[in-house]
Amino acid sequence: MRICRSSAGFSLSGKACGWVFSLLAVLGAAPAQASGDAGTAAPVPPPQAQQAAFAQQSATTDAVLVEKGRKLAVAADCAACHTTPKGGAPFAGGYPIGSPLGTIYATNITPSQTHGIGRYTLEDFRRALRQGVRQDGAHLYPAMPYTAYTQISDDDTAALYAYFMHGVKPVDQAAPQTALPFPFNLRFSMAVWNALYLKDQRFVPDTTKAPGWNHGAYLVNALAHCSTCHTPRNALMAEDSGRFLAGGSLGAWYAPNITSDATNGIGGWSEAELVQYLQTGRVAGKAQAAGPMAEAVEHSLQHLPESDLKAIATYLMQTAPQGGDEAKPRYSHGSAAVAQEATQRGLAKGVDAGWRVFSGSCAHCHQATGGGTGHGEYPSLFHNSATGASRPDNLVATILHGVDRTVDGRAHFMPAFGDAASYTDRLSDQEIADVSNFVLTQYGNPAVQVSAADVATLRACGKPPLIAQMRPLVLPALVVVLVALVAFIAVRVRRKKNTAA
Repeated sequence: MRICRSSAGFSLSGKACGWVFSLLAVLGAAPAQASGDAGTAAPVPPPQAQQAAFAQQSATTDAVLVEKGRKLAVAADCAACHTTPKGGAPFAGGYPIGSPLGTIYATNITPSQTHGIGRYTLEDFRRALRQGVRQDGAHLYPAMPYTAYTQISDDDTAALYAYFMHGVKPVDQAAPQTALPFPFNLRFSMAVWNALYLKDQRFVPDTTKAPGWNHGAYLVNALAHCSTCHTPRNALMAEDSGRFLAGGSLGAWYAPNITSDATNGIGGWSEAELVQYLQTGRVAGKAQAAGPMAEAVEHSLQHLPESDLKAIATYLMQTAPQGGDEAKPRYSHGSAAVAQEATQRGLAKGVDAGWRVFSGSCAHCHQATGGGTGHGEYPSLFHNSATGASRPDNLVATILHGVDRTVDGRAHFMPAFGDAASYTDRLSDQEIADVSNFVLTQYGNPAVQVSAADVATLRACGKPPLIAQMRPLVLPALVVVLVALVAFIAVRVRRKKNTAA
């Protein structure tokens, strides 16, 4: 049994409770009742009353198990991917996940008998969760983080199954089908990938560490699957275990280093700041959540008890530090700049192209000095990890895609300037590069520069990994291999005939 508790605590499954009470019924026993007279046996209820009590107890236990599963599903952030934003049916799937290999659609995981997982047994559910294999035997892509979920305990897996089968409303609606280009559409190839990279083992507590550290490790590594985003990937898109939590590219976004390194990671943060960030998505003078991290805060982290968040902070602050290319902490760059509004507004010539965009689209909210608003709704552009990082991905992605997270019922919003569907003016790649360079020079890390080509790459979901770049060569390579194989067989057959002759 694990030392650390799950975020929902321990509970006995309904089947187990039912079995215990059934055995008591067969033996004619009943739980002893408290009595002021230790020498007097408690009265035995009639059989009908016993059966009613057992049924009520079993139902209560099942409800407890379902509620535990609900809390675990929140900690695992299932809704962020399996529920489409802005009113989608809970867990009905359809959310498009942009990957370097193509768009992957999250599946329907409601208990629908026709379009969901309603026909899954516990073993089917366990296999999908831990090994990435569906009931029909087809392999899931690791956009579903089964490489992390494989560490979830048996008890917690059973609780999750109980929740999705009995606590979620079935939705008889098909999610869009994932159709990656050849050869990535060959799902059976994932069996080879799993053999190479899937470590199918449950979480094992470190007995030399405190319970809080173990609880944080279980949350970070199993349920919250932090390494899925924050660990860099190798050539075959598997996590680089030697660079655990050292930062990873997520298409247009970049999940930064969250190890204990004081310069490149979160070593300069306090535990209180980490907890505040996980709860709210914002810490003044350091960072604010956008993109996938904003989704994690909105759907998962803000709903966890503070004890869970403190455990996560405890674990992260004790991880092995991983270095990087930051010259100083990301949040330490920049200062308020002299306002240029009075001297440059209205000028037709000699005006910085980046300032022109900044003045028209950014200054009203972030202020002309870049200091943000006093109440913190719009953050400062200096002492900000998005403008102080050694790579501009998150600054550019924020301009392209905006910020949209809801915390404690309150929306935190910045419009998208790169989305054609946004109500703002759509900025060109060059305009976004210009305003990014203006912000970096005035308020952030001036050593970083952005080109229009950089923006175009991030607008297209980031630089494709090597495996995606090699895709056009796969089919010709297979043809060459096939021709070589046919030629080899023909030569062998001819030699055998000559030998026989």
